[in-house]
Amino acid sequence: MKSLLLKIVLFAVIIFMGYMVYESINKPLKFTKERAKREAVVVQRLKDIRNVQSLYKQANNKYAASFDSLLAYLNSGEIPVVKLIPDPTDTTFTKTISDTLGYVKVTDSLFSKRTGFNPNNLRFIPFSEGEVFTMDAGSIDRGGVNVSVFEAKAPFIAYMKGMEEQRINNLIAGEEDIEKYPGLKVGSMTEPSTDGNWE
Repeated sequence: MKSLLLKIVLFAVIIFMGYMVYESINKPLKFTKERAKREAVVVQRLKDIRNVQSLYKQANNKYAASFDSLLAYLNSGEIPVVKLIPDPTDTTFTKTISDTLGYVKVTDSLFSKRTGFNPNNLRFIPFSEGEVFTMDAGSIDRGGVNVSVFEAKAPFIAYMKGMEEQRINNLIAGEEDIEKYPGLKVGSMTEPSTDGNWE
């Protein structure tokens, strides 16, 4: 009877230890997989912000400093549809004449192929339960020339909400140790760049 009880206890211990080993391997993999899935969605949203900012700058000679300005432009702005034709008086065929054929809405130009896209969600960080991207715009001096800049960012803590807290804290500490932003961002307020930190 004692040996049977001992075997049952040992079997239970083996199963428990096996489960613990499995979890110790599986937890980091699940975290990494979920992080990659969420970051793909956040990166797409940041790319969308960059695309709208680019068109906003073409229309206004500066970037939008707030989502209110950016969304107002997105919902009402228009882009000219231009046709370039060779200048008939130019025998070298290097000069062109631009002819404006009409205008297309910014939302149609950028997002017409995206089903279910809601431009009013552009400001919200996915998976964050309603937190808003931090966004700023301005200008910096580069060699005596004022250059327009913008930046939009989402911290790890926002879009990884509900994930394992210790791993998030480790990620934040790791980025801060090498003086990098602990999250995803596009653009820069100190450099004339519209690159994302994932690129």
